[in-house]
Amino acid sequence: MLAKSWITSLLLLPSLAFAQVAVRDDYPQEYIVQPGDTLWDISSLFLEDPWKWPDIWYVNPQIENPHLIYPGDILRLRYVDGQPRLELARRTASTPSTTVRLSPEMRTLPSLQAIDSIPLDAIREFFSRTRVIDEDTAENAPYVLAGPQGRTLMGAGDDLYARGSFSPDVQIFQIYRVGDGYRDPVTRDVLGIRADYMGSVRRARLDGDIARLSVYESASEINIGDILLPLQQDQLDPVIFPSIPAAPVNGEIMAVEGGVSNIGQLDVVALNVGRDQGLSPGHVLAVMQRGERVRDRVEGGSVQLPDEQAGVLMIFRTLERMSFALVLEAQRPLSVGDRLALS
Repeated sequence: MLAKSWITSLLLLPSLAFAQVAVRDDYPQEYIVQPGDTLWDISSLFLEDPWKWPDIWYVNPQIENPHLIYPGDILRLRYVDGQPRLELARRTASTPSTTVRLSPEMRTLPSLQAIDSIPLDAIREFFSRTRVIDEDTAENAPYVLAGPQGRTLMGAGDDLYARGSFSPDVQIFQIYRVGDGYRDPVTRDVLGIRADYMGSVRRARLDGDIARLSVYESASEINIGDILLPLQQDQLDPVIFPSIPAAPVNGEIMAVEGGVSNIGQLDVVALNVGRDQGLSPGHVLAVMQRGERVRDRVEGGSVQLPDEQAGVLMIFRTLERMSFALVLEAQRPLSVGDRLALS
């Protein structure tokens, strides 16, 4: 795991499937990996479809986090007997570079230097500051009852009182403000309710259904009525590898984070499909925009033009009936209501 101080990785040269991968005509003869690069960035230099990078950097199923590449590594695409071959040259302290063909080879390297698979900074804050809860949790969670000296706004260093059903074994809580529901644009069902992180508290005393708690972290001012939830244990997988869902997906973009109207690259979007349609983190989907209806000036009447692919997104978090994805490519501004399809 990348969270550990040291990682053992295995890079394997692909022996199949590469023939089906479209290599860019203008791919670089040599590329030096830079700090801040991602596998997606690098793959887009070599491939027409960068999400197909597992086809050129073969995944060993016994390794949880393969494809570890580091700043300073040199990547070269070569043809051997008519077949493309990816070479990696790793710089060392004693030599300018050491060329290594990507064949089975065990390496142990410091984890903190490895580049990310996709731009994780774009989703880390969302992942850590947002939860999706159901209506029952929103209605029945303990809530902030009062602040010190009658105050209605609280922050780090303050004590507050909350009321509700508290487990005697839980000492740490996160405070959230209940937001709008994610509503399916087709069925109008509420698929989840957004809850925004306000701060963290530690319980000091419990008297019946009234608890006194100390605020030790605040992201924003805490209000009376904000709810308390046990500390969230979910963690963002630091390495997300792309794949295509096994079956067609029938869904659309139903919301965009950040209050913007036009959706672009690296925006986080909510989809009205989730684990119920077999989706999981890493699944790549195309975003399709409805074709225009145009007038046929020859035959007369009007004609509906075909839908066009306008972007590519990758799912990073799934719930039962909805999911969240990061827009990795946008050839034109995307919109709520745009349809999803297999890429």
